Amino acid sequence: MTFLDLKQKEVINCKDCKRIGCVADLEIDPCDGRICSLIVPAPVRFFSIFGKCIRYCIRFCDVVRIGPDIILVDVCLDDVIMEDD
Repeated sequence: MTFLDLKQKEVINCKDCKRIGCVADLEIDPCDGRICSLIVPAPVRFFSIFGKCIRYCIRFCDVVRIGPDIILVDVCLDDVIMEDD
């Protein structure tokens, strides 16, 4: 599986069955080349265009299953938020 394959899949949270978004980037451990986490941007709302960029950093151990169309994760969204100025 390539990064482009992962990038086309939607990420769904198992806790509340809501769509988180699509994979935008990966965090990779440079020592052994393993995927540490998936970076998923939060859905853009109308007034958040001028505000902070919110992304979710989902650890790879929280991935439940990678299917043909979606990636299922089991996370609390409040714990995985990364904010950029």
